[in-house]
Amino acid sequence: MEESLLLILPLIIGYVLDLVVGDPQDWPHPIRVFGNLIAFGERLLNKSSARFAKGVMLSISLVAGTFLFFLILNYLLLQISDWLFILINSIFVWYGLANHNLISEGRAVFKVLNEEGIKSGRTQLSRIVGRDTSQLSAQQIRIAVLETMSENLSDGVVAPLFFYAIGGVPGMMAYKMINTLDSMIGYRSERYEQFGKFAARLDDVANFIPARLTAILMVLVVLSKRGLRFMLQYGSNHKSPNSGYPEATLAGILNCRFGGPNMYHGKLVEKPFIGEVDREIHPDEIREVAWINHKVCFMVVLLIAIFFLISNFSFLPSAY
Repeated sequence: MEESLLLILPLIIGYVLDLVVGDPQDWPHPIRVFGNLIAFGERLLNKSSARFAKGVMLSISLVAGTFLFFLILNYLLLQISDWLFILINSIFVWYGLANHNLISEGRAVFKVLNEEGIKSGRTQLSRIVGRDTSQLSAQQIRIAVLETMSENLSDGVVAPLFFYAIGGVPGMMAYKMINTLDSMIGYRSERYEQFGKFAARLDDVANFIPARLTAILMVLVVLSKRGLRFMLQYGSNHKSPNSGYPEATLAGILNCRFGGPNMYHGKLVEKPFIGEVDREIHPDEIREVAWINHKVCFMVVLLIAIFFLISNFSFLPSAY
């Protein structure tokens, strides 16, 4: 089988599976394995002295080990059958994408808030954000959802696909390990300040291009001049070097304002405002944001497929 098809078919099949099915709650998932490995390493190493060096060692070992594991797996699969390679890689592309669940979780918060009230809305929101939701107003809940959907459009959709484009499933899964490390130990707290610092910076580096690519694609799929202006004007107005770009772009598209102070893990975090118009977010605006996510995801998959078709670039094991 042509190498381009070995790369394109898993991409398309995995995309369709995520689009239609999402992540089944009770199925085995590589991210749970990643989380267990990180938790074990953190318990073993995050104590005594030299915590930064130990954090570097854990992060590099897990990311490199993940890449090598899937590289060897693909090598073995190609010795057995091209179709087995396509099947297994399709499953991991499916696992690597989070667009379906991201949209579903965002819609669920809006739905619960509208139908069951603010208390239930706060509880539902706490499933998808790290901030303290106990005192948020309905407006703040909706803003938190939209911020999360724009940020995770980069982290959970564009970035995994970007790394698939340059490294296949091994690259995609290595990125997912980086992202999981950051989500588990990349905090500025007494426990993780030193141990998780390298993991947090590694995640920043990995997401540098995908975050900006996400923002550009958001502008293109809706042809929003204001989205482009906000991206350039407010993209750097964020504690994260990356998250501000898709957030600012969405604020521009919707002509609203994100950011501001929020409680995280019991501490007030001052975040600059992103945008100009402090207007009420309407319940039906979740539909527009969901469509933006769908369009961006489709656009990235299409661009990668075209890239594989017209280029000679290949990351398949040389034995193929």
